[in-house]
Amino acid sequence: MFEIYKNKKVLITGHTGFKGSWLTVWLLKLGAHVSGYALDPRSEKDNFVLARLENKIDDYRYDVRDINKLNEIVTKENPEIIFHMAAQPLVLESYDNPYITIETNTHGTANILEVFRLSSSAKVLIVITTDKVYKNNEWEWGYRENDILGGKDPYSASKAAAELLIYSYHKSYIENDNTKFIASVRAGNVIGGGDWAENRIVPDCIKAIESNKIIKIRNPLATRPWQHVLEPLSGYLSLGEKLLNEEKGYEGAWNFGPTIENNKTVEELVVELISNYGSGTFEKTNTKNAPKEAKFLYLDISKAANKLHWKPLLNFKDTIRLTTAWYKNYNSEEVFTLCNKQIEQYEILWKLKNGK
Repeated sequence: MFEIYKNKKVLITGHTGFKGSWLTVWLLKLGAHVSGYALDPRSEKDNFVLARLENKIDDYRYDVRDINKLNEIVTKENPEIIFHMAAQPLVLESYDNPYITIETNTHGTANILEVFRLSSSAKVLIVITTDKVYKNNEWEWGYRENDILGGKDPYSASKAAAELLIYSYHKSYIENDNTKFIASVRAGNVIGGGDWAENRIVPDCIKAIESNKIIKIRNPLATRPWQHVLEPLSGYLSLGEKLLNEEKGYEGAWNFGPTIENNKTVEELVVELISNYGSGTFEKTNTKNAPKEAKFLYLDISKAANKLHWKPLLNFKDTIRLTTAWYKNYNSEEVFTLCNKQIEQYEILWKLKNGK
């Protein structure tokens, strides 16, 4: 599984973040030489910190908005593939800090595109955006990669703008270049161990349970396509494998989401998490004056299923079980080992269902 990454030089921007730290662990397991470029982790309990990843990779702490420093590190490390994850990833925070959100997510993406274009070593660039790039009409069918982009909040708008930049660089510089490949990947409502971000439902639940407080949930009837972090990461790695093999037809935008059965309300998620954890209570809060969040957004993953032969492996209960297991054990187990055990479980399931 993903043997192509062995001994490959990989750069991850945003490696100190939630998804970035899990991708770092997985790539190390695959035998890749990993370097990372990001700001400091948000807390001492983040997955990156507890897994002690700074001692296992070439770790650079700089801002993605600094194109000169970004170019310096890419030139120094000579990566063959770049996963661009550095971002301001929170919808609610974007309301409080719109300019920083836009600058980080749009200007930062422009920087990595320009550095990639000029790099002599980098062959593949995969930019991680979000499911929220779509103009959300809150309809009941999934959004496809060619649907209209939009964004009612600063976060969504910044990511949609980043997608337009990716498209323009591909058309202007990369499309007719047989040595470089660009793709963007869209996923959302990703959960898993080691996420402690503010205003995210799973971290909010765990913090409340650990403090013996009542979990307060907003928008309890809002439906989300919940997926474990390893699901989209397996999609990113699958796509990277195709692009590293210089297979044309795999560039452009890709959706990586769960099956429709994983569309559950926030309240259903909280109930399942409490059941798995073995403790906790919740109450619904009044959010009449809260910033607007979409009630429903679902991705159509037909393209990934048909062209990449990728499909999600975990149902809703397995997603919550795996997530809760990390939070129940991070204080008693070595976290790097804990993460690797969960990746191994996922790899076994992958081989059973995919035959390789």
